Amino acid sequence: MQKTVQKRTLKTHARLMAVSEELIQKSGYEGLRVEEVVQTAGVAKGTFFAHFRDKDALMEILIADRLNACLDQAEAEPQPKTVKQLVAALEPVHSFMMSERYVFDLLIRYSGATAIADVGPIAYCFERYFRVVMMWLEAAETRKDVPSELLAEGVQAFAIQAMSLRFCALHSATTFTDRLETYLDAWLTPTG
Repeated sequence: MQKTVQKRTLKTHARLMAVSEELIQKSGYEGLRVEEVVQTAGVAKGTFFAHFRDKDALMEILIADRLNACLDQAEAEPQPKTVKQLVAALEPVHSFMMSERYVFDLLIRYSGATAIADVGPIAYCFERYFRVVMMWLEAAETRKDVPSELLAEGVQAFAIQAMSLRFCALHSATTFTDRLETYLDAWLTPTG
């Protein structure tokens, strides 16, 4: 009996995830409505909340899955050696992060945690981003007077800053890529 209940629970969870992904293809992340998910999945609203605390909890999983896929894509490419190559290698990741204001806001909200229990899939994606960039920087043509850990933290911080300004009407004259390359040229270029 226990295995049957567990199989059904896993099947329902998978169905809710699949339906949500289909609906996101049509209306985007922000446009997803719990009511539409349960109706399309053919389950009660209570069933949804038995699996997910709220819409954002579902979104955290879906967005982290997509972000991990983008990181997989970035890692599959040749290792970048220059700032321009680094920005290009991270383009799939950054493009997804900026794909919708809702996605960006959720990413920022869930990027870190105050307690271990709060660490979720998005926070792990941010950690993975940091680790990938740090590994790349160790072999890249960048400054070596600063530890690669600090350089990678700076890359991530500058990327978030450039994304934030992309969503600000006052700073829309400069593209994300131009702004990020400017920041990273100043941060990563060897001095002297």
